[in-house]
Amino acid sequence: MKPRAVLHFPRPIARVAAALLLAACVSSHAFVIGVSEGVSYNVSDAQVTARFEPIAEVLSKALKQPVTIKIFNSYNGARDALKQQQVDFAFVHPSHVALGAIKGGQYSAFAWTTGFTDYKVSFLCKEQQPISDWKSVAGKQLVMPDADSITAVITRAMLREQGLQGTAVKVTNTRFQDAVPFYVQNGFAAYGATAASSVIKTWKDGGGKVCAESRAVPIKQWLASRKLDAATVNAARDALLSLAQTDAGKRALAASSYVGFVTPSTDVEASLMNWLGI
Repeated sequence: MKPRAVLHFPRPIARVAAALLLAACVSSHAFVIGVSEGVSYNVSDAQVTARFEPIAEVLSKALKQPVTIKIFNSYNGARDALKQQQVDFAFVHPSHVALGAIKGGQYSAFAWTTGFTDYKVSFLCKEQQPISDWKSVAGKQLVMPDADSITAVITRAMLREQGLQGTAVKVTNTRFQDAVPFYVQNGFAAYGATAASSVIKTWKDGGGKVCAESRAVPIKQWLASRKLDAATVNAARDALLSLAQTDAGKRALAASSYVGFVTPSTDVEASLMNWLGI
């Protein structure tokens, strides 16, 4: 039996073949979007994925690569994944988790969610006037949502800002924001911290008062891994910011329940990191 002939390609052709093989490998890489939509909502991972799939499709066309979705169903799970840079992009609620990843240097924000840039905590109360002397709040009972919620993080920042540290205020935590008014109405707490607009409206409509309000905080950020090159991040940002200008983009927004996305402010983020204690 004759030995098989071995074909030897000239070096330039070999280099071209290697380059084409490398390009094929690169083109098969799928970008991953990590999504954290909070943990106090009664929705499944499948429902969240369905809401973001149309946005992933738009990003896939803009980036010319497949885009998949990974759901973060706990805050600590999101923190760990972001710390390890397990995803290329991330849609993160709440903002203290997002800002932690930004401060840690793993990610940068490239878009904020329209309609969620002015999240404010209100103190529900029975008092007729706004709080003028915060020293009078010391020793009183305050009810607020879960300690790791953005509402609780903002509330603690409000208290620190007024010189009320640590255990100066007696805190009770309740999982859901719509339970906060019950505590105040029935005398279990002097103040109730909530940022849910529907809860605040119902409270006011029933004759309740709001005696303090926090500064505004953006709470739903899009992040990009620092590992990504600028061209990739810019392409993703441009695709998100222009969603409302195309039919596919409008369909994606409708599925997500959001109205659009806007350019973030690094100055605001830096200020908030300091204020929130991140």
